[in-house]
Amino acid sequence: MNSPSAPEEPPSGQEPVRAVLEPAEIGRALSRIAHEVLERNKGAEHLVLLGIPTRGVTLAHRLAARLASIEGTEVPVGTLDVTMHRDDLRHQAFRSIVATELPEGGIDDKIVVLVDDVLYSGRTIRAALDALSDLGRPRAVRLAVLVDRGHRELPIRADHVGKNLPTSTLERVRVRLSEVDGGEDTVGIVGGVAK
Repeated sequence: MNSPSAPEEPPSGQEPVRAVLEPAEIGRALSRIAHEVLERNKGAEHLVLLGIPTRGVTLAHRLAARLASIEGTEVPVGTLDVTMHRDDLRHQAFRSIVATELPEGGIDDKIVVLVDDVLYSGRTIRAALDALSDLGRPRAVRLAVLVDRGHRELPIRADHVGKNLPTSTLERVRVRLSEVDGGEDTVGIVGGVAK
């Protein structure tokens, strides 16, 4: 296991990754977020978690499991694809569309917690809010992210943050989750040197 400050040895031709969160720290961050969500909502009633693909979906399921273990109540989980609502489609490489799957009962009059891995410019969340407006009318929408790296371009703020991680715009935050990427859960920083 790498210490948080030791760079991960990259495969040939790739930049080194500086680990900032290890599996246990990611687990503690999700437990803290679960407690915050329950405290703010005064329990699990009317909650719906919607994960933003790809890793936000995995995090939403993990968060739901923690909520259930704390509160003893199953919290519905769904998937919210934001691809067609993005304002940067023409500037990005091809993105696969993932089916949006709302929990039974939908989102009308629910407290929807959007779950994502990294909050950066805010543009993904803006797209998520647009996508939600096509699907129903929640009572409230909140945002839970594993990492907030700053550099917002839109007036969007997370309600629940696992780790605030100041970064430069030259750096990238790399989240790896075992269900999606194999191996251990990690959060690391890549780059930082202008080329």
